[in-house]
Amino acid sequence: RSQTMTTQSKDLPAQLALRPRRTTALNPSWQRRCKGLALPVLIVIVLEIIVRIGWLPSYQMPAPSEIALTLTDLAEGALWKHIGASLIRVLIGFAIGASLALVFAAWVGLSREAEAYLEPTFAALRSIPSLAWVPLLLLWLGIDETSKIVLIAIGAFFPVYVNVVAAIRNIDRKLVEVGRIYGFSRLQLVRRILLPAALPGLFTGLRSGMSLAWMFLVAAELIAATKGLGYLLSDGRETSRPDIVLAAIIVLALLGKLSDGLLASLEKRFLAWRDTFNGHSAED
Repeated sequence: RSQTMTTQSKDLPAQLALRPRRTTALNPSWQRRCKGLALPVLIVIVLEIIVRIGWLPSYQMPAPSEIALTLTDLAEGALWKHIGASLIRVLIGFAIGASLALVFAAWVGLSREAEAYLEPTFAALRSIPSLAWVPLLLLWLGIDETSKIVLIAIGAFFPVYVNVVAAIRNIDRKLVEVGRIYGFSRLQLVRRILLPAALPGLFTGLRSGMSLAWMFLVAAELIAATKGLGYLLSDGRETSRPDIVLAAIIVLALLGKLSDGLLASLEKRFLAWRDTFNGHSAED
């Protein structure tokens, strides 16, 4: 027994060397998140120092700590009401605009005849600035929720439309010919070849449309609204409160990032089959 114990004790260092070591390093996803926070944290620190030493007047650019206090005060008051109003408008407007864009994009992408009739008009409409729509929508629809939702839908429509049409037209012709050889019907061709091949462009359009939906929301709420983040921006300007203006901008940025992150996670899930180049890492 003593000889066996001696042999096991001699083999113990080898066993410990073979045993997998526990690592305390962050996984790659958390590493990317920490790297993504580096620049915002640096900007906050620099701004805090610059304002505190007097290089920037606080009545023009409040210190980040003052903005944080303003956000805390707003969170205890009407901030959630403004966020809820803006979020509902964006979701409804984006859903309407993106749905219509998918229908027209599929029609134009699959039909040269539809492209000849619709594309010149859509090309002219998408060059109109967002603020140019506001007076017309107010005259037609009034200052209630309908005009705001329609303006947001217009903003979400064109990025989705343009990207989906481009995605359909950039599909390899050989894939369509293979589908026809196998006797696919038009519906099978769309479902099994065209739709999967166009998914990357679809998600690109959805993410672009969501960002423009938030931009058009501010344009709508700055003109005619009694609640919402755009109204909060306007209220801060009229009361000469740059801390409220910056607090509203920060909330808009966070909501935009969250919505884009949700679409990015859906894109990653639905396009997990792709084997694409993801860029070089520091270890390469």
